[in-house]
Amino acid sequence: MNIEEIKRKLLPYIDEDRVLEHEPMDIHTSFRCGGSADLYVVPANIAELFSVRELLLKEGMPHIIMGNGSNLLFLDGGYRGVVVKLGEGIDRVRFEGNIVFAEPGVGLAALSRQAMKEGRSGLEFACGIPGSLGGAVYMNAGAYGGSISDLVVSVASLNSYGIMQDRKAEDCEFGYRNSIFAKNEEMIVGIKLQLGEDLPARIEERMVELTERRNAKQPVNMPSAGSFFKRPEGDFAGRLIEEAGLKGLRVGGAMVSPLHAGFIVNAGGATTRDVIDLMTIVRETVAERSGIVLEPEVQIVGEE
Repeated sequence: MNIEEIKRKLLPYIDEDRVLEHEPMDIHTSFRCGGSADLYVVPANIAELFSVRELLLKEGMPHIIMGNGSNLLFLDGGYRGVVVKLGEGIDRVRFEGNIVFAEPGVGLAALSRQAMKEGRSGLEFACGIPGSLGGAVYMNAGAYGGSISDLVVSVASLNSYGIMQDRKAEDCEFGYRNSIFAKNEEMIVGIKLQLGEDLPARIEERMVELTERRNAKQPVNMPSAGSFFKRPEGDFAGRLIEEAGLKGLRVGGAMVSPLHAGFIVNAGGATTRDVIDLMTIVRETVAERSGIVLEPEVQIVGEE
């Protein structure tokens, strides 16, 4: 089925101005590079999301679910299918004491600030993570010793048969930058978190401290996808890359950050090809020098 036909079938469920053809993905991802998606769909609420997902599955149309685009790298040839964007309208949050019920489109940093105002602790580590909560659960995001899996009570998801699943944390197969949702085709639709309790001022103090540490050590003002590589067991990707003499190495517009070698940044006009070529050089050089093969943390999608 062609894209025009899919668009026509989507329009009874979603406003036309939320179904965009040939949408450039560089403006929707933190790396600021990559080609266009055949269709870019932005559901206004959970009901629309369910209808869109059901139609795409029924028609066998390739699609991906996207949060803030902070851990996605689209290849320069773009994406032949539908990108479904979760954001405003799929970002409701409800606090019941120390329990938080949240939809997947809420920003992780925004949620950490809401929790702070409510006097709920535990999300301080997430105050500078630019991704969405759904994406954070999908990849078990973490920073400064904390991971989202530490807080998850349960996750509701929709499988490819349209059946709702409600998994307890122990059934989500959380691992380092991994979860069951990264292995199956289920779409996360709701997350239940267990937080602690503290004075808002004390929570804010910890968040300010972590933000200052992040700003001093990471290239926060340059387009990137955060830490590009997963941490190898017993070591750090940034240390291995720096030790290999690759800090500041540049391919086209892509560069190993001079501030933190674990980051590949868009130093200006980078194509995804630049990023992939630089990633390849880094991986091969580090493997030759240390015997350790670095694995990308960033999800690479689309066509060359």
